[in-house]
Amino acid sequence: MKKIEAIIKPFKLDEVKEALQDIGVQGLSVVEVKGFGRQKGHTELYRGAEYVVDFLPKVKIEVVLADDMLDSAIEAICTAAKTDKIGDGKIFVSTVEQAIRIRTGETGDDAI
Repeated sequence: MKKIEAIIKPFKLDEVKEALQDIGVQGLSVVEVKGFGRQKGHTELYRGAEYVVDFLPKVKIEVVLADDMLDSAIEAICTAAKTDKIGDGKIFVSTVEQAIRIRTGETGDDAI
């Protein structure tokens, strides 16, 4: 099993969710996050004073799926989240040792 953590622009969330559902992903978690990478933030004017906004709003999607779905999920996320502008986000993939469905006690791929 693999865990995908994708950090994307907030307005791309619905497109990414639909793209993942289209390939058969049944569940995901979404967290609102703030951060920066090469985009480095920007300055804003508020009541005549200039402020540096270092942390930009993003959305983190977490999906745990079977190994054989990994490539299609990554492709779906990349296609749906891409704007060709700086700050499109990142995808991180890690191995999941075990998954357990609390209600039934199912383990492994059956628990996903």
